[in-house]
Amino acid sequence: MSFTAPFADITFLAKLFGLDQLETEGLAPELADGLAEAILEEAGKFATDRIAPLNRIGDTIGARFDNGHVTTAPGWIETYRDWAQGGWNGLTASVDHGGQGLPHLLHLACSDMWTSASMAFMLGPMLTSGAIDALAAHGSDELKRIYLAKLVSGEWMGTMNLTEPQAGSDVGALKTRAERTGDGTYRITGQKIYITYGEHDMTENIIHLVLARLPDAPQGSRGISLFLVPKFLVNKDGSLGARNDVRCAGLESKLGIHGSPTCTMIYGDESGAIGYLIGEENRGLNAMFTMMNAARLGVGLQGVAIGERAYQLALSYAKERKQGRALNTKSEGSSAIIEHADIRRMLMLMRAKTDAARAICYMTAAAIDRAHREKDAQKKKQAEERAALLTPVAKSWSTDIGIEVASLGIQIHGGMGFIEASGAAQHLRDARIAAIYEGTNGIQAIDLVTRKITLSDQAFS
Repeated sequence: MSFTAPFADITFLAKLFGLDQLETEGLAPELADGLAEAILEEAGKFATDRIAPLNRIGDTIGARFDNGHVTTAPGWIETYRDWAQGGWNGLTASVDHGGQGLPHLLHLACSDMWTSASMAFMLGPMLTSGAIDALAAHGSDELKRIYLAKLVSGEWMGTMNLTEPQAGSDVGALKTRAERTGDGTYRITGQKIYITYGEHDMTENIIHLVLARLPDAPQGSRGISLFLVPKFLVNKDGSLGARNDVRCAGLESKLGIHGSPTCTMIYGDESGAIGYLIGEENRGLNAMFTMMNAARLGVGLQGVAIGERAYQLALSYAKERKQGRALNTKSEGSSAIIEHADIRRMLMLMRAKTDAARAICYMTAAAIDRAHREKDAQKKKQAEERAALLTPVAKSWSTDIGIEVASLGIQIHGGMGFIEASGAAQHLRDARIAAIYEGTNGIQAIDLVTRKITLSDQAFS
């Protein structure tokens, strides 16, 4: 069940699908002198040496809930803190808030290796990255001053609070309420479910981005506002204050990603959780989609990452497991199953589909970089539309591939693949959620056909 980050392959593909062009065209001059290769090599080492050993621990022990408190699996706190202190959480964030301002494609390539090492471990940082994007794009100067630096450094984590028991994919049906207080803050009351890293012990504060409805808001999705609701209130000097009126009521017992705490969150047991408006009232989805689009590409990458890990495990097993005698072999006795044509076919299919999905995700990230960095207005618009077009494809196709490749990994293991001890089953269990959350793949298809394909021809050029 060992994993080695495929640093050389990922570096080659990242450069092929955008990093080299960004550098040579002067859009990312900071990548000169081999910086990208050095970052990717170190990211690969951390993935292999520190994160990968946590994968099985997270699956077998998982996150634990006790009287409102959530404890993550052994080793997760220390590994996360070392990862954050290494500056990895702020690769793409603005230097104005303590980030490094590097291309999204470079960050995605690093995340490819970290997520292969442990998908459940990287879910928290993935959502924190999205929260940073949403706050940077739509938050007030005061909210940015208080919260961004801590989120960028990884000292605090961010979450996304959309889903409610009666409102899954239909966000417009949510019932969580927000009441104006008269002092610029809001009181939030309601329940949210399936909240990834909604409560945990890895950071001292958790910053929830919560969709809620004001009393006089229009019905449906046009009447939704977005609020920043911290677990602990923050004083003007940046120190932590009183506990906010928000709590975790329990953890879900899930098919996979056991190491990731999936929480039911309760807002407003007492007087209501204090929240701060992000963006404009009744336009919360505009702000939340900034976070969701980043998360959708991150989830697409999870399909790639699971495919990579499932392939490595299947390849290792196929080289060691002896069964039958391969056709056209001159060796005596049983052959390693990799010598059988059908096993080689499945391994090649796993590798080819994983790399194809990786290419689509990298192309999407490269388009996002161009949308942010291009100076020419027409090229910028073209990149924006290309990123918008590719995002639902990257999310849906890559996650479908992750499931298919993980299933092939079980097939290569034969009966042992159906046994948890082999590790192959975990990959399929973990992969299955990626086609569901952050907008099911059916919703991605609707988005692609009804919205993205109708963009101007710029997206296709």
